[in-house]
Amino acid sequence: QVQLVESGGGLVQTGASLRLSCAASGRAFSTLTMGWFRQAPGKEREFVAAISRSGINPEYRDSVKGRFIISRDYGQNTAYLHMNNLKHEDTAVYYCAADSNKYYGGTNPTNYEYWGQGTQVTVSS
Repeated sequence: QVQLVESGGGLVQTGASLRLSCAASGRAFSTLTMGWFRQAPGKEREFVAAISRSGINPEYRDSVKGRFIISRDYGQNTAYLHMNNLKHEDTAVYYCAADSNKYYGGTNPTNYEYWGQGTQVTVSS
């Protein structure tokens, strides 16, 4: 069983930066593909970014390309989402996800077996 604990959310102004963290435990971090998703009020959960077990070729949704960076630290067993130049439309609960059966989970949330509890990001305009 894999446990995921997110942190780093908060209330910021437009243009600010935040770094979300997702600490994983219960399984070797190198065996997990990691993803970030978000859900705004009244909307479906949507893909934000994903990274493979090896950390190469990350993928992003179009609206965050050039602003968000997904990374992973194998020594800390932690995945990160670095968010720059935040916009009001980035406001959502952000969820970390992981899967141990795939090299790369991709954009589909059904590809991920494990989920964190979510962390709120609010960007005031």
